[in-house]
Amino acid sequence: MRKAVSGFALFSSFAWLIAALVQSGAQSPAQSGPPGTDIYVANLAYRSGRYVVGKFANITKRPGYDNQPSFLADGQSLLYTSIRDDKQADIYRYAFKDGSTTQLTATPESEYSPTPTLDGKSFSVIRVEADSSQRLWKFPFGGGEPALVLKSVKPVGYHLWIDERTLALFILGKPNTLQIVDAPSEHAETIAENIGRSLLRIPGRQAISFVHKVSAGEWVIKALEIKSHKIAPVVKTLAGSEDCAWTSEGQLIMAREGKLYQYDPAKDKDWREFADLSSEGVTGITRLAVSPQGNRLALVAADAR
Repeated sequence: MRKAVSGFALFSSFAWLIAALVQSGAQSPAQSGPPGTDIYVANLAYRSGRYVVGKFANITKRPGYDNQPSFLADGQSLLYTSIRDDKQADIYRYAFKDGSTTQLTATPESEYSPTPTLDGKSFSVIRVEADSSQRLWKFPFGGGEPALVLKSVKPVGYHLWIDERTLALFILGKPNTLQIVDAPSEHAETIAENIGRSLLRIPGRQAISFVHKVSAGEWVIKALEIKSHKIAPVVKTLAGSEDCAWTSEGQLIMAREGKLYQYDPAKDKDWREFADLSSEGVTGITRLAVSPQGNRLALVAADAR
């Protein structure tokens, strides 16, 4: 049996505290607990300057927390975080070929934000350890013991692999900061303050994007050039939304409530709505992920049950 570590308390110290409360102004997670969420996936196509989505399928479809989808490089499966009866957060893998779900971690700790490593051999996670430390670990896909990636850099909230030795990290603090870290040496450089949880590579560029929370009413998606560390604004987020995804065409997708929007940095002046999913019962959309091939869109929405 697992030792009695409260996933409820652990999650309170994690992303729900820093993200959901900022977005909604809701009561504290100690009062409400993790939200009930499901992961939906649909085919995605780009036609005549507009994105088109197929029918969304709920691939988790159960009460409780299923969140943080992340596609593998071949686009044939995705990883996600799930909190089940034991109140611990573990990592699962969903395969599109046969619709099967496989549990990848079953530990006394909680694991969040599964992210395939660039060599395809492992996936990295934010692990909430027994003493509530939040550090970056990785697990081999082939099985075996996990390895600590960064010993002294903590508390890590979210992460992005820039290359096989360099990471962009959301570091929890007052304020939360964006830091670029060299993994072997653990040398960290603070790039920006008051950032959101969305850290993404920008297709076709040696750059990443992040959300700068300039003020309570102004959140801006910004681009960071990897070599020069030059930062430039891309576009303001939709009001109250901080999650986004880049498509293979180099465009951004965001959501608000039950609607999906697109933005082309090369020509658009503002966000353009391309789908309304509220009639399908898909509302409260937060996290988004596009497959590397650009043909699937995964999103997280409120549990309607």
